[in-house]
Amino acid sequence: MSILTLLKDKIRLFTDKTFMKFVMVGVINTIVGTTIMFVFYNVLGLSYWISSASNYFFGSICSYILNKHFTFQNKEHGWKPLFRFTINILTCYLLAYGIAKPVMHWILSGYSVTIQENVSMALGMCLFVLFNYIGQRYFAFKKSTSL
Repeated sequence: MSILTLLKDKIRLFTDKTFMKFVMVGVINTIVGTTIMFVFYNVLGLSYWISSASNYFFGSICSYILNKHFTFQNKEHGWKPLFRFTINILTCYLLAYGIAKPVMHWILSGYSVTIQENVSMALGMCLFVLFNYIGQRYFAFKKSTSL
């Protein structure tokens, strides 16, 4: 397989109909979750971890239903898809925010903790979207190869 073919396949992954549906669902989740996260942190004074986790707790309920049925059209019943979805969300959250916080602390070391953590939460959201799409498509709601 040539590098050009491999590159086209990777670009196609983020430009197909499934990805566009994922983005539409994500817009809904982002509006709700982001509002919750920044209100919890900046208005209620809750911690970085509680505020960012609340974003994904509340958004994940809507995300599971919409992505399972609308985006990935997954027909599985029972606890298996919910379990895979939950593992995916937790892994993506810990990875995205675990990367974002130390990176922004290092880059923005001359700024206040509030600025560092607000920017870190924004970066964590971006990383989460990338990790989450790949995880949902290839793990949580992967198409079954058996008939």
